[in-house]
Amino acid sequence: MDLETPPSTRPRVRGGFAGFVRRSPARLAILAFVAVIAVFAVLLSLPAATATGERAPLADAVFTAVSAVCVTGLVVVDTAEYWSDFGEAVIITGIWVGGFGVLVLASLLGLVVSRRLGLSQRLLAQNETKALRLGDVGVLIRTVLVASVAVQGTLAAVLLPRFLTGGEPFWDALWHAVFYGISSFNNAGFISHAGGLPQLTDGPVAGDWWLSLPIAVGVVVGSLGFPVLLVLRERWRRPRRWGLHTQMTVAASAVLLLAGAVVIGALEWSNDATFGALTWPDKLLAAFFASAMPRSGGFTTVDISEMYSSTWVVTDALMFVGGGSASTAGGIRVTTLAVLVLAVVAEARGNRDAEIFERRVPQGTLRLAVAVGLVGSTAVLLGTVVMLAVTDDSLDVVLFEVISAFATVGLSIGGTADLPDAGKWVLSTLMVVGRTGTMTLAAALALRESSRMYRLPEERPIVG
Repeated sequence: MDLETPPSTRPRVRGGFAGFVRRSPARLAILAFVAVIAVFAVLLSLPAATATGERAPLADAVFTAVSAVCVTGLVVVDTAEYWSDFGEAVIITGIWVGGFGVLVLASLLGLVVSRRLGLSQRLLAQNETKALRLGDVGVLIRTVLVASVAVQGTLAAVLLPRFLTGGEPFWDALWHAVFYGISSFNNAGFISHAGGLPQLTDGPVAGDWWLSLPIAVGVVVGSLGFPVLLVLRERWRRPRRWGLHTQMTVAASAVLLLAGAVVIGALEWSNDATFGALTWPDKLLAAFFASAMPRSGGFTTVDISEMYSSTWVVTDALMFVGGGSASTAGGIRVTTLAVLVLAVVAEARGNRDAEIFERRVPQGTLRLAVAVGLVGSTAVLLGTVVMLAVTDDSLDVVLFEVISAFATVGLSIGGTADLPDAGKWVLSTLMVVGRTGTMTLAAALALRESSRMYRLPEERPIVG
């Protein structure tokens, strides 16, 4: 049994930032993101933000600001052609602020949750995240900042020579390297070249290993989440000492990445419009890239609108799952899927508990996974219904765009570019909900966990 502090002896929550965070973490996350989005929307509404010097329409400015701050990557105008250098600088700053804010807020919410759970649960959470008390917020923020800057700087350093060898002037090459380093690690999917990723070689961009592989790796690393990256940095040689969250995130991410690459590669292997014209090594790279991007990356090396409908369905499923918790990725998160699968396996075997890696998953975590999955499914359902009502697109196109927005992925098969203003507002709302919704829901439900001195009689209804 968990040791709980008696209600009468619990310390009162003091005022100030720590008290506000404890009282309403969901409100903090939502207000912070809305305020940041408003600032960047105003900046993108300035005449200096567009290449023509004219003010961008309000719906386009807000949509782009939401997509940048929520690190999504969906666009209604071509980033490189429509926005000026100032506008692109605003966008990449929004991506960096949004991605950094996600990591910090998620970690702060984890701090809050770990302080409100029972003693044994709190010790496990603190051991996993290395977060000991709310007084360590400054240390936590500095650690997240240093880690994210280091990864993004490494990606930029790897990509810079590629752009230089492609014939770009040094400062243009440096700008593009930094842009893609930030965009890939933060799973944003924005591009700074007109028309898509640049074709720097004589062959197709899908076969450019020097460009595609670092971007894909950056997306995968960013989708793991800060708690996982911290554990991997300190104990990468000792997997047995990883916490359960890290083990589940790494295992589930690897399985989804491999399974997605195999299935997408098999489906598109002979499609002349996508993988068909590539050599077999380049097909493997393209399949890996296409499997990594639904983690929440949003980059493309082939025209996904030319993919088969079956591939779209697979991509829909991968996007809905997304990446790891406390990361810049979206979706319901890989650990949520893993917990749901474990619950199904336990029920099929007749086991009382869901177990993995010699650990038992608490019943509260199972309920939380069901809640997050159901809320995510409901958001996608409602968004799809509304989008079908305000657009003329088919169901498969609308469903793809809605999931991409909710999971903050940024992949598109053509529906976003021609949206009416009503559709832009719907997808903007979905991006905000997808970015803040599952994170704050998980924290809010965990914070409501309480103990009672009695339990009602048990009666099992008929299910299935």
